[in-house]
Amino acid sequence: MTQVQKQPGSKTCFICGRENPVGLKLDFYTISPGIVRADLQVPAAYEGYPGIVHGGIIAAILDECGGRAQMNRPDKFMVTAQLNVRYRSPVPSKTPLVALGKAGDRRGRVSYAHSELQNLQGEVLAEAELVLVDIPDSQMAEIDPDALGWCVYPEEEGT
Repeated sequence: MTQVQKQPGSKTCFICGRENPVGLKLDFYTISPGIVRADLQVPAAYEGYPGIVHGGIIAAILDECGGRAQMNRPDKFMVTAQLNVRYRSPVPSKTPLVALGKAGDRRGRVSYAHSELQNLQGEVLAEAELVLVDIPDSQMAEIDPDALGWCVYPEEEGT
C-alpha cells in the first residue's frame, strides 16, 4: 500500500504558490505512483460567467495536475509542450472539486500525462492530455529551488 505524500509547492506559482496573492494555493498529493490529487474550490473571482469557472483557469489547473503526475523527482522540472483540454460540463465555482493527474509513458526527455477535474460525485467536468518536456540540465543548473520557495509546506489548520 502506497502512503499519500504531499508534493512540494512554491512561493509564486499561480496554482500552488503560497505567497501569490491572487493564486489558488493548491496542495497536491501523490496518492499512488504516478497519480496525484488536489482538493479545491475555485473562488468566484475566477469565474467567466456567474457561477462558472473561466476556461483558462480550468486549463491551468489541469496543466499543473498533469505535470505533477510526472513529477517523480522533485529536483527535476518539466515544461508543457502541448495541452489539449476537453471541457465536458460547466465547472461550478465555490464548489468542492477534485483534480486528478495520471502519468503516462515517458520517451527520453518527453513525458505524457492525463488530468481531470471532477465534482465530488466523480463526474468528469474537464480533462486534458499533456505532452511534457524535461528542462535541459544546462538550464536546470541555473534554477535555485530555494529561491523559488520549492518545498513541502506544512498543512494549514483546518485542512
